[in-house]
Amino acid sequence: MIQVKQPYQHASLDAVFAALADPTRRAILTRLVNGEATVNELAEPFCISQPAISKHLKVLERAGLVERTINKQQRPARLKAAPMREAVKWLEEFSKFWSTSFDQLDGLLEELKKSET
Repeated sequence: MIQVKQPYQHASLDAVFAALADPTRRAILTRLVNGEATVNELAEPFCISQPAISKHLKVLERAGLVERTINKQQRPARLKAAPMREAVKWLEEFSKFWSTSFDQLDGLLEELKKSET
């Protein structure tokens, strides 16, 4: 068995990717880019219940992507994008791979064009 070194063995990175894996949670984060919102406001565009939105918010909170404060009887949610930085950093490590792959594809396409003429 081959062991691969994994420089990013952080539970926080796993939590961020798990939170981002759900389209409803991504939509909630997209909404929160515009400012804080209550559960009622977040539930409005979805065909799911407020308790379901609350469950999604709990996942986002555990991942550190959302912060909720108490404001009278409401608990508005606010975006905390900093934990995404680690995920972006991890994904950027693949940019060299994709660059090389696209360069190879460009070369192949050029060869095909030359052989057609």
